[in-house]
Amino acid sequence: MTAADAMPHGTSQGTPQVLLAHHLKQLRLPTVLREYDKVARECARDGVDHPRYLLRLLELELIDRERRLVERRIRQARFPATKSLDSFVFTAIPSLNKMLVLELARCEYILRRENIIALGNSGTGKSHVALGLGLAACQRGFSVVFTTAAQLVHQLMEARDEKRLLRLQRELQAAKLLIIDELGYVPLSPTGAELLFEVFSQRYEHGSTIVTSNLPFEEWTAVLGSERLTGALLDRLTHHVHILSMNGESYRLAHSTARRRPPAKAVPAEAATGEQIVSDTGEILPADHRGNQQQP
Repeated sequence: MTAADAMPHGTSQGTPQVLLAHHLKQLRLPTVLREYDKVARECARDGVDHPRYLLRLLELELIDRERRLVERRIRQARFPATKSLDSFVFTAIPSLNKMLVLELARCEYILRRENIIALGNSGTGKSHVALGLGLAACQRGFSVVFTTAAQLVHQLMEARDEKRLLRLQRELQAAKLLIIDELGYVPLSPTGAELLFEVFSQRYEHGSTIVTSNLPFEEWTAVLGSERLTGALLDRLTHHVHILSMNGESYRLAHSTARRRPPAKAVPAEAATGEQIVSDTGEILPADHRGNQQQP
């Protein structure tokens, strides 16, 4: 701890710079502390008065504080990768309603506690869209939790065994947006399916949930293991829902194939057209004139 940090509130000892640094640290204004001298010189140079100088400093502090809050929400979301919708190739998945996705990125569905389900075969970008919507939610001030269905069930069963299930359920319910990726890739045990159902049930009309799945609704019973449980889950999940249809050719497979494909070799004009160039004159002769040309 420095001498400035140890100073009590209201102290009158020390230089103005030391006192100012101490007070700004106590008030948790790191951007003002870092920028006040530089902004003061700029304002003096430009003839800016004191209120506008103070306004510039506080605007910088607010901008930087919001940036730090967004970064914290992104860390707490535990995204496996940070992906935005700007990098998503909508033209690769014609079945996807681009305008709906961009509308959802405004996050008004979270205020209305509505859900999103992205359905489609593997490799069509469902996780990318879910990550992009999750990132947009973090940027707009909403708390987000990202997990896969298998990972979530594992965490729930582990929490149950360690007598902390109620705490985990409260944490999941408190998130403004819960993203459950890859539902359908791994069949769930009866206990795991029931615990997952409890999560959906507790969030029903209390928070928004995004689910991605490679299976149509009629095949979810194969994953959850119970027709009754599947019906009850879908009843809650689809009451207020936006469906994103994402069937199509696997974007990952097409991209990987394109990278492995050797580049096409350039074909000389003579071989491609059958034309011949006379070296002495530069004259281009059609293919049918070759036989008429005198050999040297």
